[in-house]
Amino acid sequence: MSRSSRHRSRAPQRFTRPLVLVGLMGVGKSTVGRRLATRLTLPFVDADREIEAAAGLPIPEIFARYGEAGFRDGERRVIARLIDGRPRVVATGGGAFMNDETRALILDKAIAIWLDADVDVLAERVGRRGDRPLLAGRDPRAVLTELAAVRNPVYALAHIHIRSEPLPHEATVDAIMKALQP
Repeated sequence: MSRSSRHRSRAPQRFTRPLVLVGLMGVGKSTVGRRLATRLTLPFVDADREIEAAAGLPIPEIFARYGEAGFRDGERRVIARLIDGRPRVVATGGGAFMNDETRALILDKAIAIWLDADVDVLAERVGRRGDRPLLAGRDPRAVLTELAAVRNPVYALAHIHIRSEPLPHEATVDAIMKALQP
């Protein structure tokens, strides 16, 4: 049986709460989230895109104008709206789960899924894009190493922990599907 027909033959799983992907930048929250949503026949929402739409500004400009604290406040309000109880898959920014209020909302109203990967894998992935405010003018590997040391213990509070290996994103989706099985 082919991979695609195997996935279609499964009855779609029903969720009563949103699935929220958390983890460091570059781990694949948006890409994996889109594929997971398709697999589960749920809507997908990228919190960063929703924040930009609400502010009418790109994230780097929000950071420049209002600082990280202002960005995090807006992020918390947008995520609260996105996890209003309707089932969907939500990809968050790397720092969203670090905010105490945002994390409490996610843990209470959603199923938090921590996508985790080795720093070398993340550094290679984020090196392809130049739009990450926390990396501006800095060595991605050094920044990610610092962030992992601080953030990974907090990400570990998520309901589910999934390792994102340097494999096709479908492998990560498969691992999430397995972890979500009742």
